[in-house]
Amino acid sequence: MTENETRRAVAIVGALFFVIGFVTWLNGPLISFVQVAFGRNEAGGFLVPLVFYISYLLFALPSAAILRRTGMKRGLVLALLVMAAGTAAFGECVSLRSFGGALGGLFVIGAALSLLQTAINPYVSVVGPIDTAARRIALMGICNKIAGLLAPVVLGLLALRGMNAAAARIAAATDPAAREALLDGFARQVQLPYLVLAVLLLLAALALQFSSLPDIDPARQNAGHVSPVAPQAAGSGLPRASNLWFGVVALFLYVGVEVMAGDAIGTYGRGFGLSLDQTKFLTSLTLAAMVLGYIAGMAAIPRLMSQERYLACSAALGIVLSTVALFTTGMVSVLFVALLGFANAMMWPSIFPLAIRGLGARTETGAALLVMGICGGALLPQLFVLLKQHWNMQIGFWLVTAPAYAVIGIFALWGARVPAVSALSAPRPA
Repeated sequence: MTENETRRAVAIVGALFFVIGFVTWLNGPLISFVQVAFGRNEAGGFLVPLVFYISYLLFALPSAAILRRTGMKRGLVLALLVMAAGTAAFGECVSLRSFGGALGGLFVIGAALSLLQTAINPYVSVVGPIDTAARRIALMGICNKIAGLLAPVVLGLLALRGMNAAAARIAAATDPAAREALLDGFARQVQLPYLVLAVLLLLAALALQFSSLPDIDPARQNAGHVSPVAPQAAGSGLPRASNLWFGVVALFLYVGVEVMAGDAIGTYGRGFGLSLDQTKFLTSLTLAAMVLGYIAGMAAIPRLMSQERYLACSAALGIVLSTVALFTTGMVSVLFVALLGFANAMMWPSIFPLAIRGLGARTETGAALLVMGICGGALLPQLFVLLKQHWNMQIGFWLVTAPAYAVIGIFALWGARVPAVSALSAPRPA
């Protein structure tokens, strides 16, 4: 690829990361919305991230198989079309107050995003030198999180205005028919925004189909980055590189703590008595901190430190911030949770290229395994809800986040090392 082709490719991929961010970070305010519109408790509200992120576990490996058949570009177009269908289904099912249908729509959106993520992350990792991949992914992260900053605000202004007052009116209604009418009216507020989003996704699919995005083969590109001590694996089966498998664990934990700091921050704030109208915008605070973290990471890597060392520093900062949040209260504690966004920012940009480094022909499969790790966003918040029922909310939050950051730090310092030749290419004993 020429320099101009690379720039065009990065610009198009950046636009796709914006789409990913906008759709993904709507989940934060949706947790509170579901609790009001469908009369669910906190466990019911947290089914939103559960069904959304668990789809990554189920569809990542099939996504890799689909991409091998369709190629990069057609696979991305297919992902946008499926996402449009899921978005329209979600809006329609919410307006009908079908809780199962709404969760099904979110599941379809997550499936489309698993295809999108499986394709797009290895693409941006190997479109240039693997040692500077964290900077490129950080740039993509800025596109993602700017969209995430806008998403809760747009949804809050267009569809969730006066949510606190609406919840109070619904709770105060004594006549069942009047209560149902209030719930129907509140639920229908998200129908039009989601239908508009579905149309925009269809237009994005058409634009991508006729764009100049070049089809590159991540497996072939990454073969050029294989370390002399870690040639690509040969034969069939899953990659045996320890840096990949430790990376899957690290990415699983990272997405979990990212969702904790972003989507679960509203629940955390309500634990201190903040109103629904206040907490629906808290996700934007976390994402603003993440944008600042991306900018800092791009400035530091690789000029001041390697992506491994920066990842270790980020994990240490995460432990410090989550511990300070434990020992403070009210809005101060909430702000320290939001600041976890700064610590989280460079984790995905660092973990992903470190985990696929040296995989060569196994790059697509390795990327799919990493995308499966996104299901951490489904499971760690559920663990938080469970712990919250038995311990103080802040203790439950700390018990989930601090150990996760510790494991990510261990990956950065030791687990990200490319394994020896025998670990990747030596034949198994008969």
